[in-house]
Amino acid sequence: MKPYGNDKVIDMTIMSLIFIAGIFCLVPLLHIFALSLSANGPILSGKVTIFPVDIDFTAYKTVFGNPAMIHSLFFTIGLVALFTVISMFMTVIAAYPLTKPRLKGRNFFLLFIVLTMFFSGGMIPDYLLVKNLMLLDTIWALILPGMINAFYLIIIKTFFSSIPVELEESARMDGAGHFKILTHVVLPLSLPVLATLSLFYAVGRWNGFMDALLYITNAELYPLQLKLYEMVINSQVNDMAIAEGMNAAAPIPESLKAASIMFATIPILLVYPWLQRYFISGMMIGAVKG
Repeated sequence: MKPYGNDKVIDMTIMSLIFIAGIFCLVPLLHIFALSLSANGPILSGKVTIFPVDIDFTAYKTVFGNPAMIHSLFFTIGLVALFTVISMFMTVIAAYPLTKPRLKGRNFFLLFIVLTMFFSGGMIPDYLLVKNLMLLDTIWALILPGMINAFYLIIIKTFFSSIPVELEESARMDGAGHFKILTHVVLPLSLPVLATLSLFYAVGRWNGFMDALLYITNAELYPLQLKLYEMVINSQVNDMAIAEGMNAAAPIPESLKAASIMFATIPILLVYPWLQRYFISGMMIGAVKG
């Protein structure tokens, strides 16, 4: 009974830590949501915590009534979908050959891929490369440079390697080639890892703005996060100008900034429930050796 009791204590401790971590993650989101629904008076006086005070939908009306924000939202959704599809396709077709021991130079390729996780050319060489490829102010500047994540590639490669070789040999005896084995045997068995990494790719692209800040000057191609970045920067510049006694534009209300954050956050949150069962399975990759 003693080991069972120890296990129960450990389980309770872990559950308590997870609960506390969940609270720390949830409270800031609830605070932003409360700010977005509160009037400016209670916000400025610091009365808003995780519950709205003097509920006011003006901020959301302003956000949804802004054509630029709506255009940026739909552009970002399309960008994320295209980026995720292309990235997963390239990652899969790069990972599958690396699982084959008879691939010549396989260890060299793996070493070369791992090195890119620790060393990069830097911001200026990246910009010059994108410029010389004439990708500036195009949607491809937001897709091609980050198309393959080396860490995700290694995860998929590891998962593919755990699939029993007998399944592939059986398919090969039936006359299947590499492409058919990949599409009819390997990928159907890899749905958990594919769904998990698709979510990671999508979230990474949805939250990204630095590449757009460097490569994009056309406002029609601004992703949603860059719109939020501009709003925050403009607000900070206005605050500095006011503090120094200079003329400045009207300050952006805190409720409007909070509503814009929720506007950019909720869509990606809605994706998670659809992928939850695959996501949980995918997170177990590596926990049990096949």
